[in-house]
Amino acid sequence: MKYPSMSSVEQADREQICRWHRFLSSPGWDALNKIMEDFQKQMDAEAKIMDRIEERFKEMGGFTPELSKKIGWDKEG
Repeated sequence: MKYPSMSSVEQADREQICRWHRFLSSPGWDALNKIMEDFQKQMDAEAKIMDRIEERFKEMGGFTPELSKKIGWDKEG
């Protein structure tokens, strides 16, 4: 799953925030094979996005049992 833009995070509903919270890889994970400078840039950018996802996740109350079941555990493309 690709990292969303910051504006997408700001506009996302609770279900989408929960999907990202569950399925996004750690910041920088997809850049492990890049040169250090590119890896660092990607990791820093993704870390800011993940921090905002986590903030919104907490603000929205996180998962409900129903939402967790709806999203499931199968990672989407």
